[in-house]
Amino acid sequence: MSGNTFGKLLTLTTFGESHGISIGGIIDGYPSNISINKNEIQKELDRRKPGKSVLTTQRKEEDKVEFLSGIFEGKTLGTPIGFIIKNNDVNIKDYNHLKDKFRPSHADFTYEKKYKIRDYRGGGRSSARETVCRVIAGAFAKQLLAKEKVVIRSYVSSVGEILLDRNYKELDLLKSDQNFIGCPDPFFAKKMENEIKKVKNNGDTIGGIITCVISGCKAGWGEPVFDKINADLAKAMLSINAVKGFELGGGFHMTTKKGSEVNDVFLEKGGKTATNFSGGIQGGISNGNDIYFNVAFKPVATLMQDQRSIDNKGNEVKIKGKGRHDPCVLPRARPIVEAMAALTIADHYLRSKTNNI
Repeated sequence: MSGNTFGKLLTLTTFGESHGISIGGIIDGYPSNISINKNEIQKELDRRKPGKSVLTTQRKEEDKVEFLSGIFEGKTLGTPIGFIIKNNDVNIKDYNHLKDKFRPSHADFTYEKKYKIRDYRGGGRSSARETVCRVIAGAFAKQLLAKEKVVIRSYVSSVGEILLDRNYKELDLLKSDQNFIGCPDPFFAKKMENEIKKVKNNGDTIGGIITCVISGCKAGWGEPVFDKINADLAKAMLSINAVKGFELGGGFHMTTKKGSEVNDVFLEKGGKTATNFSGGIQGGISNGNDIYFNVAFKPVATLMQDQRSIDNKGNEVKIKGKGRHDPCVLPRARPIVEAMAALTIADHYLRSKTNNI
């Protein structure tokens, strides 16, 4: 009932708060005797790490993971994999003014209503700091899926009203890692960067969309009815901080079309289709085509400008953000989106194996 565990066969349980001593997790259900490349795990953490640009929070965290169990001589044991990351750059005084106040569009109010207590230091458990654990678990999932030749890539397809309106197949997604924004088109990447700078200078924030593409999934992964693979992907994405929307394949655009325009016609018995409006999933089960989807992120709720709010007694107060905050989460959110996608797909991959026993 606690809501701190994700997955069915492959599970991740996380613990810790934004400004606590450490943050960590337990990965359970991971297959045994799998060689783990710890350098690849650190590379994923470095993609998410704060303080790499003037456009992100300047909190300085090394994000070096320490493994406590489940790995021996570089291979998984099949037992729970425990890990922690120390919180080093903690600055509690930036949050003292929020002890009795509720920030607009944050989880301050709802956490206090649910638990009758809250950690006001950086949002505590509701902070995006928790997602560092997801990136670690996602890196494990990626290494497992790589053995099945499954590749997961993402890119920033919009910032505010700046939209890279091109099919992902027309883009070189590897170029997404060649700029800070994470957009594969250098022209649009520069426009997006300038927009974020402008918004930041005004003490404001901005949102946008991350597109994720999963290639190499075999046909037949997924479960019927309530455990559809697309339903689990939607849950995975909507569990990420600031996510407000999930759109699979042709998505909402298909509502303007006729069935004759968006049906995916089969070309051969392997499942390849002439089009892919279904986003690689039909009936909640993968059909062998690329799985692709959009994830919508709202603007960061912490603003460096005065806002009206209330305190815990209902009195009207003014609030202004202090300290270190992202004006736009998108550049650092890409590895989080990929991690949650990897965990979802790896879980269904393992479930497909048990179905065939």
